[in-house]
Amino acid sequence: MNDRSITPELYVMGAGPGDPELITVKAHKVLQKADVVLYDNLANKELLAITKEDCEKIYVGKRPYQDYTPQETIHELILEKAFSKGVVVRLKGGDPYIFGRGFEEVLFAREHGIQTHYIPGITSMQASGFEDIPLTHRAVSEGIWAITGTKKDGSLSKDLKLSMQSNATVVVYMGMKKAPEIAAVYVQEGKGDTPVAVIQHASLPHKKSVVGRVKDLPELIRVNALTYPAIIIIGWVIRVQEGARSDRPFL
Repeated sequence: MNDRSITPELYVMGAGPGDPELITVKAHKVLQKADVVLYDNLANKELLAITKEDCEKIYVGKRPYQDYTPQETIHELILEKAFSKGVVVRLKGGDPYIFGRGFEEVLFAREHGIQTHYIPGITSMQASGFEDIPLTHRAVSEGIWAITGTKKDGSLSKDLKLSMQSNATVVVYMGMKKAPEIAAVYVQEGKGDTPVAVIQHASLPHKKSVVGRVKDLPELIRVNALTYPAIIIIGWVIRVQEGARSDRPFL
C-alpha cells in the first residue's frame, strides 16, 4: 500500500556534458532533496555526492553497443520509487530532451499520476566552445543541424544530406559507428574537404579531440584512438579557430 503522506514526483534533469560544475543552480538544489536518483552512464558520478545521506542511487545506464538497462525497467523504477519514496530524479547526461528519452519518461510518469518537472542541461555540442569551435559564426555559419548518427532502425539519418545544402554547422550525436558512412556521403556530394572535428569528453580533464577533413573521418578516429562518448562537428566554423591553437593538428 502506498504511503498517502508521500507526494510522488519525477524530475527529469540534465547532468550536462561531464563537468559537474556545469549543472544549473536549480538542478543542484533538487539533487539535495532527492529521495532516489536514477542515473545514466553519461552523468558524472560526482553529482551523486550532492544528494542527502539516505538518498537511494540506482544506476540505469545505457552504454553504446553494450549491455543496457531496458527502458521498461526504468519506467518500472520511476513508478515504484516515486510512490514508495517521493522525489525521484532521473539524471541524464547532457540535456534529457536532446537525443535522450526524457520526454518518454515524463509522459509515462504523468499517465500514472506522478507530478513531473523538467530541468534542462547543457548539451554536449555546446562544449565544443572549450575547443575554440563556435557552433555559429557571423558570415560562416547561420545555423545548426543536430542529427542523430543512428536512428532506431540502425540507419544513418537522411537529414545529413539535407543539412549539407546549407552553410549550417552539422553536429552528429551517436555517430562514431557511422563515421565511414558519414564520410562517404560527403564525398559523394563533392564536399569531402569540409572541416570536421571529433571531440571526446569535451568538458573534462581527459578530453581528446582532432580536427581534419570529413573525407578522412574514419582514419582520424582510428589514428587518434577516439571512442564514445564523442560528438562529430562538421562545418567551416572549425576553421575559425585555426591559428588560435597550436597544439591541435589539422590533418
